[in-house]
Amino acid sequence: MFLSVFIGVNDQFFLFLCTTTGSSGKTQVYQTPSQIYRKPGQEAKIYCSHSESNYDQILWYKQSEGQMLLLGYVYFRDPSAEAGLGVKLGGGASKDQNCTLTVEDVNSSSSAVYFCAASSNLMVFGSPYTGGCN
Repeated sequence: MFLSVFIGVNDQFFLFLCTTTGSSGKTQVYQTPSQIYRKPGQEAKIYCSHSESNYDQILWYKQSEGQMLLLGYVYFRDPSAEAGLGVKLGGGASKDQNCTLTVEDVNSSSSAVYFCAASSNLMVFGSPYTGGCN
């Protein structure tokens, strides 16, 4: 499950953010707010939540100039942002919790499509599950 958000800096040097809601079957993923304006140097916050009780992870991506970049993820309430990308992550990734992506110091390179994805992360004793299905 994922949603996309476009963040751009228009000719008046304001940030414009537009969001939509996505779904697959019964699961809903939400991003808010529907619109936001910011000047360069300010920050922009995007909120993501989902309705799936088995999902415990929210991933954030940025797509710009045909390239997809992982910004980081939140596992339950544990954020892990990639270093040097000018973003902060927070909140929770469980059902009906708000997960927050903060784009800091908005500038022309902030202009992109941002994706929120909700998923289940299978872990066994803190390690990724690598076994097969029997």
